[in-house]
Amino acid sequence: MTTLHAEHPAHTHTHGPDCGHTAVPHGDHTDYAHDGHLHREHSGHWDECEASGHVAHEGHSHQHGADCGHESVLHGDHVDYLHDGHRHASHDGHWDDH
Repeated sequence: MTTLHAEHPAHTHTHGPDCGHTAVPHGDHTDYAHDGHLHREHSGHWDECEASGHVAHEGHSHQHGADCGHESVLHGDHVDYLHDGHRHASHDGHWDDH
């Protein structure tokens, strides 16, 4: 799975451990859930961190929903749930890693 590079040019908020947004470890960087998507710092600016490709999360027995206790992030036409250091999205009867 690769990550697309989509700069978020109007992002003036600086994320960090005390910024109030959920931090999500993602490979070699940290994403921050903010304004309905995930941001990551990249070369002095902030990018929207969007994975490409389809990666099913095998063995994911937890069912996410409005009262599951995990933070939700609106992502296009669906909702992702922040869980175990990554995002999960419902897809065709299983959960995907984003």
